[in-house]
Amino acid sequence: MSSSSPLPELPAIGFLADVDASHREFLASFGSFVRPQNGEALIEEGSAQENLYLIISGMLHVISAAGGRNLLVATLGAGDSLGEVNIFDPATASASVVARSECLIWSISASELEGFFESDPVAGVAFMRGLLRLVGHRIRAMNAKLADSEAEKSALQSFWKPHA
Repeated sequence: MSSSSPLPELPAIGFLADVDASHREFLASFGSFVRPQNGEALIEEGSAQENLYLIISGMLHVISAAGGRNLLVATLGAGDSLGEVNIFDPATASASVVARSECLIWSISASELEGFFESDPVAGVAFMRGLLRLVGHRIRAMNAKLADSEAEKSALQSFWKPHA
């Protein structure tokens, strides 16, 4: 994309749902927009990862190589995001992310995000509230899955050992 082209709009979706339009417009200038095509990898499992991504349009698959085979972990679409942990605690990618259609994705690196926070602390607080809300929802969902898994495990054990 040439520098004379206007940036695509950073919509009020996902963790940016409560960030006002002027702050989203300013934030968009700190990151970049990428357009992976169907079948193109956005992230490779095991590669260094320190970016945050917001899916604006399209569909992606999160795939993990487990036991020598690819396991579909999640299907992501508009409003979904990834990299929320690695943006603050860089590590290697735990899974690959592959486009399953033409996509528009906004990406920001840790250093770009730091620049945004320094340039507009008020907008930075709005950004962080949205991101922390998202991470909180994910932790609650994971806790519920763990509780369900433990209940299922207990039920299976009592099925196989009814008098234990």
